[in-house]
Amino acid sequence: MNGASAEGNRPGGSGPLRDRIPDGGGDRVELGPGETPSDGRFVNADLLPVPVARRRWTTYNFAALWVGMAHNIPSWMLASGLIALGMDWRQAVLTIAAANLIVLVPMLLTGHAGPKYGIPFPVLARASFGLRGANLPALIRAGVACAWFGIQTWIGGSGIFVLLGTLFGGWTGGRHIAGQPWALWVCFLLFWALELAIIHRGMETLRRFENWAAPFVIVGALVLLGWIAAKAGGLGPLLDQPSRLGWGADFWQVFFPALMGMIAFWATLSLNIPDFTRFGAGQRAQVYGQSLGLPTTMTLFALLSVLVTSGSQAVYGAPVWDPVQLAAKADSVFGLLFALVTVLVATISVNIAANVVSPAYDLANLAPRHIDFRRGALITGVVGVLCMPWKLTSTPELYIFTWLGLVGGLLGTVAGILIADYWLVRRTRLELAELYRRDGRYWYRGGWNPAALAAFALGGVLAVGGSHSAPGKGPFPEQGLIPFLKPLADYGWAVGLAASLLLYVLLMRRRAEG
Repeated sequence: MNGASAEGNRPGGSGPLRDRIPDGGGDRVELGPGETPSDGRFVNADLLPVPVARRRWTTYNFAALWVGMAHNIPSWMLASGLIALGMDWRQAVLTIAAANLIVLVPMLLTGHAGPKYGIPFPVLARASFGLRGANLPALIRAGVACAWFGIQTWIGGSGIFVLLGTLFGGWTGGRHIAGQPWALWVCFLLFWALELAIIHRGMETLRRFENWAAPFVIVGALVLLGWIAAKAGGLGPLLDQPSRLGWGADFWQVFFPALMGMIAFWATLSLNIPDFTRFGAGQRAQVYGQSLGLPTTMTLFALLSVLVTSGSQAVYGAPVWDPVQLAAKADSVFGLLFALVTVLVATISVNIAANVVSPAYDLANLAPRHIDFRRGALITGVVGVLCMPWKLTSTPELYIFTWLGLVGGLLGTVAGILIADYWLVRRTRLELAELYRRDGRYWYRGGWNPAALAAFALGGVLAVGGSHSAPGKGPFPEQGLIPFLKPLADYGWAVGLAASLLLYVLLMRRRAEG
């Protein structure tokens, strides 16, 4: 039946009473008979609430999802990049552990709407931005995901290229196309096609894939650690590599922008986590599964990454922050084949979960009549190729500070509005059918909520307006896009979230009083 908002529970509120299904302290809501919306401008089969009977993901499924998503090459490069920036292993692990504990909070808050209402992220965003306005955060999230899809696919294809080249030799040379060997493009495109083939089979296939992929990738990382430790003569040299930053001012100047970059790495999922939790068997499953899966596995993987990177510094005289380049140094055919399979599984695991599911729903929300989940996934794959992802991972500075810092600021701003609306304004109560209905409760002004737009504009400017780059290290002016906002740039995610949350609550309360 229809989910009732605070207004709907009062006399005169619209819609029938909800079908309340006990769920560990929170009700699960679904549409009742005859309430399925049919307006093709705002609904298709992929955007409808998941029926309660199909919400059956367990704690293990969510934990395995996070293990599969956390254990991948870009997150490895994220941790090893901190070593390349001058941190020691303690400082790098501290930074990543703190970031993932922080980002877990909005992850759980936005994830609550999934098991309760069975709705994906773009439909949840309609409550705060309006039925049409929800396309703004959805397209921002989709654009980020498309770029991430391209990055992951390029890294995966490059890994296959490097490892096969080490195995067979010679074949990686030859003619270059657009500045890259032809064989690299072949690996990239074949890997791209394999990913889309898996996601085309749907979310249940994804769940099954993540269940076995997660432990396999952990084993692969442990094997790499054992190999580099043996090369270095034990774990001692891995732990003894000193910090080039110390614990003084030099460290803190790197720590805070790096912390925001680490948060930004999963800020994408903190928005669209309802795309997954909508399949959850209840709040316990998503809360326990995410709490067990995200901070613990990211910290463990970060520890493995920084130890291996420190070991590479001890063995080769300089940190090798790319695990594929490091694995290519192996002198064992079996080791190279094992590394090749691990690269394939790890990259597919995170890419189809984190970077295809969300934009597929987001693009479907843009034009439900013409774009379903599978077409959205295909569009994501095409756009991801057009983003030239090889540029974004060329240096640790560009990857962590420029790309992740900018993305984190914008996504933090959207997260602030979603959390403010769902928890502080509506107290987790939504009119489910109204989320699909023109001229209903969430139509606002022509389908747009002015309060959300104002909060997004202010939060976004404060979060990214001060973006700056060192000379020759990035695309922004040294003094920042808006110079007086430069001091806020290192805290973009937190600034955007706090500013948009506070302004949205203020504007919505003023609207209610008026």
